[in-house]
Amino acid sequence: MENIFQEPDFDPDTRRNLGPLKHLAGVWEGKLGEDTHPEESGPVTEPYVERWEFEVIDPQTNGPQLFYGLRYHQHVTRPGELEAFHDQVGYLLWEPATKRLYMTASIPRGQTVLAVGTTEENALEWSVQAAKGDEVSGILSNPFLEKNFNTVGFSFKLTYNDDGTVSYEETTVLKVAGSDQAFLHTDRDTLRLVEAPVALNPSAIQAGKWSKR
Repeated sequence: MENIFQEPDFDPDTRRNLGPLKHLAGVWEGKLGEDTHPEESGPVTEPYVERWEFEVIDPQTNGPQLFYGLRYHQHVTRPGELEAFHDQVGYLLWEPATKRLYMTASIPRGQTVLAVGTTEENALEWSVQAAKGDEVSGILSNPFLEKNFNTVGFSFKLTYNDDGTVSYEETTVLKVAGSDQAFLHTDRDTLRLVEAPVALNPSAIQAGKWSKR
């Protein structure tokens, strides 16, 4: 029987163990975002610009379960504006033992998502999904959103391009009050690295200090 309290041995250097997330550490910017969302008059497509900050975190454990990951912040504005069009924080986690990816996403509109997918360690494209009501990859919304803009599905796909850029496509499936058909709220953009990542996470730095003694 598995000991659910026994923590595994792990490498304190997260960056060496990020699997399909290893290219993301650092700060990225996108200038050609395209957002399609619902309005009273019908679907509206608008441009956006954005900045993603991916910070390497220490390895995380749940008993024998082991994650290596990144903490992220996505900040989106309309071109030429300062007011946030979208703001999102969360974690991207890689579980080597199961080849699972986890994406947590929280926005300051009272909504949180946990999306899950499987991929290979050296994958150049990966995706995660969540569905309302799923016990392990679900979606929670505040009462107003639940009633009027009911989010029932979420998917996020990321691709590493040959020129060093990163492209993503995100789809949120909404049931809008007064409509019988689901609405696909979509976002897509291509990002370029603008700041190199911090070399090491805190536990890796500490391990380095120990090794020099």
